[in-house]
Amino acid sequence: MYRTQNIDLNSNASNAIRTIALGGAAKPAAVKPMISVAGAQQNELLRALSRTDLEALFPHLELVPMVAGKHLYDFGSKFDYAYFPTNAIVSLLYVMEDGATTEIGVVGREGVLGLAMYDAERATCSAVVQTAGYAYRLKSSVLRELVAAGGAMAQLLMRYTFAMFAQLAQNVVGGRHCTIEQKLCRWLLDRLDRSLTDEIKVTQDTMATMLGVRRETITMTARKLQADGLIQYRRGTVAILDRAGLEECAGTCYRAGKIGFEQMQASAWNNA
Repeated sequence: MYRTQNIDLNSNASNAIRTIALGGAAKPAAVKPMISVAGAQQNELLRALSRTDLEALFPHLELVPMVAGKHLYDFGSKFDYAYFPTNAIVSLLYVMEDGATTEIGVVGREGVLGLAMYDAERATCSAVVQTAGYAYRLKSSVLRELVAAGGAMAQLLMRYTFAMFAQLAQNVVGGRHCTIEQKLCRWLLDRLDRSLTDEIKVTQDTMATMLGVRRETITMTARKLQADGLIQYRRGTVAILDRAGLEECAGTCYRAGKIGFEQMQASAWNNA
């Protein structure tokens, strides 16, 4: 779903990548064995960089496992790292004082987590790994220096921020005006867009928590979607049988949230 084009950074931004954390003038640095172009390009934002500029980031990138349930950050915490997922899926959660939790966004291989524009910035939600996998992480200070240098990387991240805002806004509207059936269809499609297969590993308890409803409500809704031939639910796994039907069922609850990412892709294409 998410497709981007290679974007060359300008010379200032390219030089910034090479000099950040190296103490001044650019110095050659050995590429870490675990980092590769093919691996890093599994994240669409990193894929949007030219090969030269992507390789220049290698001394600062670290491939890390994303264990299901791991908290990358919580409300009020400082951003030490930015994470570029490859095959992991991360939920952005808002936790109320009484412990009630609702998902307000989701990030996968199309995006980045922990993007902090200034040092004193603090998290306004929690980021919890939902689907295990891997991500490339980068120190927040390095990313801030890179963004401050300007160029195509900064523009790309601004486009991504706009797309995320559109997703969050749609989730707010959908939470008030969409039916539970539409919400569940959209929730499943959001995961499918970021998954490498047509199966989603998730329990009904998790879906209920993410959508802020009772488990019994999810059970009844999932049974209806299965009876309609849209999904097949087995213990801990949802197989998508009819994506087109699922999109039709979700309606604007899903389509409106895609607009920001589609505009980001179109902009990247036109400016490549």
